[in-house]
Amino acid sequence: MRLVLVVAAALVDGSGRILVTQRPEGKSMAGLWEFPGGKIEAGETPEAALCRELAEEIGVTVEPSALEPLTFASHTYADFHLMMPLYVVRRWVGTPAALEVADLQFVMPERLGELAMPEADGPLVSAVQSIFTEISAT
Repeated sequence: MRLVLVVAAALVDGSGRILVTQRPEGKSMAGLWEFPGGKIEAGETPEAALCRELAEEIGVTVEPSALEPLTFASHTYADFHLMMPLYVVRRWVGTPAALEVADLQFVMPERLGELAMPEADGPLVSAVQSIFTEISAT
């Protein structure tokens, strides 16, 4: 089975909301919401790939030092296995815009589970909700 390496980010704004993007028409799983990110290219580190993908997809600049590793997903689909680390990003330059995605929105962590998302994102949603529930409880 083919292994696909991708990387994703949970961008957190000053109100504690998380940015999610909608997959565009013409791509697999079109219309589903996900954490922004994308495939890691040959010779690229996950951190470099994520910074590149965030610039391409939503037009923000993120420094690798702003990436905080949170968790990862390992999920088998019908024709490939996906491995996806998730980083938390609290600092970026620019205003997120839907450049290579159908749409984007900031949502409160507790609302993430209400969105139609790819199966692989389930553990990521749980981790994000868990960490931000702990933060708001302190």
